[in-house]
Amino acid sequence: MTFLADDAVDRRRLKRRLSAWRAVAIVAVAAAVIVGVGEATGGFTGRHVARVTIKGTITEDRERDEKIKKLAENRRVRAVIVHIDSPGGTVVGGERLYRTLRKLAEKRPVVAVMGTTATSAGYMVALGADRLVAGSGSVTGSIGVVMQTTEVTRLLETIGVSAEAIKSGALKAVPSPFEKLTPEGRKATQSVVDDVHAMFVDMVAERREMDRDQAKEIADGRVYTGRQAVEKGLVDEVGGEEEARAWLKKRHGIDDKLPVEDVDIDEPSSAMGIFTRAVAHWALAGKTLVSERLTLDGLISVWHPQ
Repeated sequence: MTFLADDAVDRRRLKRRLSAWRAVAIVAVAAAVIVGVGEATGGFTGRHVARVTIKGTITEDRERDEKIKKLAENRRVRAVIVHIDSPGGTVVGGERLYRTLRKLAEKRPVVAVMGTTATSAGYMVALGADRLVAGSGSVTGSIGVVMQTTEVTRLLETIGVSAEAIKSGALKAVPSPFEKLTPEGRKATQSVVDDVHAMFVDMVAERREMDRDQAKEIADGRVYTGRQAVEKGLVDEVGGEEEARAWLKKRHGIDDKLPVEDVDIDEPSSAMGIFTRAVAHWALAGKTLVSERLTLDGLISVWHPQ
C-alpha cells in the first residue's frame, strides 16, 4: 500500500509540473499571437509612421539631428512625416537639418507638411523631404538670406561716447555697430550674402527640378501662400497629414491605417544637452530688448512681418 501511495503522489506532482509547463506554453503562444497582430496592424511593438515636429526658430542642434538619423535604423518606422511651423532661423541650422532629412530619405520616405509658417530656413528644411504639402493659407517661400547690423556712431557722439577698435585689417569685424559701413565693407558683406543665397537657389532648383533661372526668379525673398506655392512649383499639393498619408500609400504602398508615433526631438537626452540648452535660454534672456531674430548670430534666413 505504501508503494501505491507513493506512486499516486508522484503522479500528482508530475501532473502539476505538466500543468505548469502547459500554462507557460499557452502564455508564450498568446504573446507570440499578440506580437504578430501588433506587427500586422502596426501596434505599439509593430510598424508605424513617425511624426517629427519642427517649430520655432531653427538653429544648429546635434541631438535633434542624431534622433532623426536614428529613425533610418529603426525597422519599425515605415515612413516619416515632418511637420514644419517655423519662420526660419540660421542658415547653417537650416542646412544641417536639410542634409539630415536627405540622408533619412535615402532609407525611408519623408513627407513635409507645412503649418502656419514654413519660410526661409523653414522652407529650406522642407526641401529635404520627398514630398511637400502645405495648407491653402500656409505662408512659405521667403527664399533669401540676410545679415543684420545696427550703426550707432551718431548716437554715441550725442552722448559723448567714442568707440575705437584696433584691427588686423580694414574689413575685420565688419559690419560693426561702432563704425560707419564703408563701400568696401558693404561690398564684402554683400558678397557673403550673395554666395549663401546662390546656395539656397541651387537647392531649390535641384530639389524642385527647376531651371536655375526660374528658381532664382522665385527666390527674390517674397512669401507665398500654399496655393501660390503650388502654382510656382515650390510645393506639390495643398493639404495636410491626410494627403501626406495618401501619397505614402499610393507611391510607397504604406498602409494609411498604420499608427503615427510622435518623435520627441526637443527634450535633451544627456546632461550636457540639458546644460547647453539652459545656457542658450539664459543667453537669449539677456537679449529680450531686441526681436528674437536679432538674437541670432551669423547669416540668417528668417521671415517675420514687422
